[in-house]
Amino acid sequence: QVQLVESGGGLVQAGVSLRLSCAASGLTANTYGMGWFRQAPGKEREFVAAISWSGGSTSYADSVKGRFTVSRDNDKHTGYLHMKTLKSEDTAVYYCAVGFFGVAGISEIGAEYDYWGQGTQVTVSS
Repeated sequence: QVQLVESGGGLVQAGVSLRLSCAASGLTANTYGMGWFRQAPGKEREFVAAISWSGGSTSYADSVKGRFTVSRDNDKHTGYLHMKTLKSEDTAVYYCAVGFFGVAGISEIGAEYDYWGQGTQVTVSS
């Protein structure tokens, strides 16, 4: 059974940094891309960042470029979203997802991902 477990969310003040983790288990395929998405209250889910299996390809939403960094540790089957200079508009539930895009593939489209975590709440107070 595939499981993605996010952690690291919380209530923080604007301007600080936070790191989210996504631990994957039960995946039979050994190459998968990982994406991060978020959903704020009353809004649709939106793409945040993605990283390929190799780590050589990454993509970011314009709203987080320069502030967020996506990374992964394949030995630990864990992905990370490093968020700095957080803003109130970053408040949302953050989800990680995995999809089978090969060694170097990534996707910004949620529907192309195969498994999703339960989400972790990030609340940024101004």
